[in-house]
Amino acid sequence: MVIESKKADYSIEKGLAQILAYMLGNPTTDKPSFGLIATGSEFIFVKLVKTNLPRYALSKGFLMRNPGNELYDVLRIFKRLIQIASV
Repeated sequence: MVIESKKADYSIEKGLAQILAYMLGNPTTDKPSFGLIATGSEFIFVKLVKTNLPRYALSKGFLMRNPGNELYDVLRIFKRLIQIASV
């Protein structure tokens, strides 16, 4: 699991290239790598599958400042990632 944090005034996209570079450095190729880009008010999860041509996918953006406060969704995803990593 890789976490990339940026200042709140930065776009999530600013951290994407950096987190992908870190994730590509993971020597384990049989399992996907997971990451999180956070600005403090927004969170996006990243999944990288290392094949001959690495592929990545992004989750939707989870916002902390909207009326629904999606922090609990972010925590649920963390909990699931911990379960995956423990296997």
